[in-house]
Amino acid sequence: MKAAQFDYVKPKTLSEALDLLVKTGDDARLMAGGQTLLATLNMRLSEPSILIDITGIAELKGISVQGESLRIGALVTHTEIEDSDLVAKHAPLLKLAVPHIAHRAIRNLGTWGGSLAYGDPAAEWPACSITLQATMIIRGPSGERRIGAEDFFIDLYTTSLEPDEILVATEIPIASKDQISYFNELARRHGDYAVAGIAAVAKKSGDVLRDCVFTFFSVGATPVVATKAQALIDGQELNDQLIKEAVEIARSEIEAIADLTNSAEAKQHLIGVLLERCLKDMLAQR
Repeated sequence: MKAAQFDYVKPKTLSEALDLLVKTGDDARLMAGGQTLLATLNMRLSEPSILIDITGIAELKGISVQGESLRIGALVTHTEIEDSDLVAKHAPLLKLAVPHIAHRAIRNLGTWGGSLAYGDPAAEWPACSITLQATMIIRGPSGERRIGAEDFFIDLYTTSLEPDEILVATEIPIASKDQISYFNELARRHGDYAVAGIAAVAKKSGDVLRDCVFTFFSVGATPVVATKAQALIDGQELNDQLIKEAVEIARSEIEAIADLTNSAEAKQHLIGVLLERCLKDMLAQR
C-alpha cells in the first residue's frame, strides 16, 4: 500500500512551522525522524493533506546543560542520546534505555521528541521522562508553556499537545551523585516492542532507597507509576522480604491491559518479575 497524496513543506524556523500549523490545522502532520509517521502514511492510518518537515529547524536540536537541568531538543536522535557524554553523566537512565530501542538504523533517524509526541505506551522514552520528572517545553500560537511528563501522556497515543503546538525540548533535573538507575524490558526478540518494561531511579544510602520512582510501560494505555510499591520501599532497608512485599503490591495496584499477542494476566505477572529484578539490581549497586 502507498501513502495518499499530500503536499510537502520544510520550514527553516520554528515560527514558520507554527504559522503553517495554524493555517492548516488538523490536516497537517509534523515529520521529525519519520520512523513512525512514514509507516502510518504507507498503511493509510494517517492521511494528512500536508506534511511539515521540521528536521531543518535548529531551535529543536542539541543537548546541553542549563542551570540544574539537562535540556534535550525534540529533534535529538536516539543515537545522539546514546553517544552523549552529557546524558551519561546527568541522566544515566536514558543511557541504559536507548540500546533497547528497535535497531541501529531506526535509532539513527528516530527522535526523542517524535517518540514523546506519539505517546506509544510500549515506547521507552515516555516512561523514562516520567521517571526522571522531566518537563516538556511546548510552543504554540500563544507562546510557550511547560508541562510535567506525568501530565503530558493522557491516553493511548494521546498527549496534551494541541494540534497547533510543537514539542520544542525537554528539561530533566540533573541526577544527584547518590542516584542510581535501572532499566529493563522483556520482548520476544531484541528490537521488538516490549511485552512489559520498567524504568526506575532511586537515591541509595547503604541498603536504603529513597525518592524511588518505578515506572512500568507497555502494560497500560500510558506509562504507569507504582506509587504504593514506591511508598513501601522508600526509606526502608531493602531485603528479600521487603522486595517480596513490594512485588505483590505492584501487581495489585497496576491493572495491566492485554495487547494483540499478550494477555493481561501475563503482563500482570511480568510487572512483578521486572520489579524484583530491579530491586535486586539496585541492592547490588555500589
